[in-house]
Amino acid sequence: MKSTLKARLRNGETLLSTMVTIGSSEIAEILSHLGFDWLFLDGEHSPLQADDIKSILLATGGRLDCLVRIPGLDEIPIKKALDLGATGIIAPQINTPDQAAQLVQFCRYPPQGSRGTGLARAHTYGLKFQDYLETANDQIVVVAQAEHKTAVDNIEAIVDVPGIDCVYIGPYDLSASFGVPGQIDAPSVVAAIHQIESVCKKAQMPLGIFGISPESVQPYIKRGFSLVTAGIDSVLFSQSANELLGSLQLK
Repeated sequence: MKSTLKARLRNGETLLSTMVTIGSSEIAEILSHLGFDWLFLDGEHSPLQADDIKSILLATGGRLDCLVRIPGLDEIPIKKALDLGATGIIAPQINTPDQAAQLVQFCRYPPQGSRGTGLARAHTYGLKFQDYLETANDQIVVVAQAEHKTAVDNIEAIVDVPGIDCVYIGPYDLSASFGVPGQIDAPSVVAAIHQIESVCKKAQMPLGIFGISPESVQPYIKRGFSLVTAGIDSVLFSQSANELLGSLQLK
């Protein structure tokens, strides 16, 4: 599948997703049929490993784009996720322009970066090797997470790094960095989010954000955020099952 996600980001479209943390190809396949624009595969806080990501990418069958959040700024998990066929990378804790530049380097083939070449699923196991090499740099989406007060301090320099396609706000880790973990409505956290938003909009940098519920992300959709993630697969399942049980017990 030739991805149009980067072009849609540049056009300012609202692109909706939910977070995948369960290594179940069936759950991912169901989600891929529901109309989401993309899926957020969480390789940082969840148990998802390379084999899980591969199974999820196979199950979604090219029906939507999948971005993989890696555990940290490291070349190997980036290389593996992209070689498996992920549309792009979400990197946590990008707090400086040097880290942002390193992220771009790891995601791009030379001469724009330093990504190594190999025969993998992304290259149709060698059958479309040259075609992938010629198009990957134009299609791979590189997302830097701003989720620490240091990132807020450096946001103008981070946004100026060539090759960053989106700044994605992690409100919960951001709140922890201000000493108020989980209090995403705390004045310091709200001010930090507004600072990131102001700088990114001035630079025409697409923005993303996560929220645990539809209500938590609706204000950001109205404010023009592009990569919007609502909910987590495990929470969606538990909430639905709990509602079902409650309905049965009332009858």
